[in-house]
Amino acid sequence: MPSPLLTIEVDRLDAGTARLRVAGELDFDTAAELVEAAAELRRDGHQELWLDFAGVTLCDSSGLSALVVIHRSGTAGIHLIDVSPHVRRLLDRTGLTELLPAPPRAAAGDAREVG
Repeated sequence: MPSPLLTIEVDRLDAGTARLRVAGELDFDTAAELVEAAAELRRDGHQELWLDFAGVTLCDSSGLSALVVIHRSGTAGIHLIDVSPHVRRLLDRTGLTELLPAPPRAAAGDAREVG
């Protein structure tokens, strides 16, 4: 059953690309939902995933772990867009910025126009 703490909206942009708009709390209780949503898209052939974090209000180590799992489970990368300063600091401090690059918030509008 989906958590009321997290919502995930999916846009299938083309045959191989999809965007997931994530809103709410990405933590121990909800991280598995994001992993499952990404896995379902990849089973349907959408390997390149854009994760829009504009609505993420909280992200903990379980949320970061979910991002690593999603990254490792596909044949194409994941792209984080519209990442809050809080999440960006977590990515920087854990060294995940190199694995999961996220453009500055000002550039995120450009990334949304893809597809």
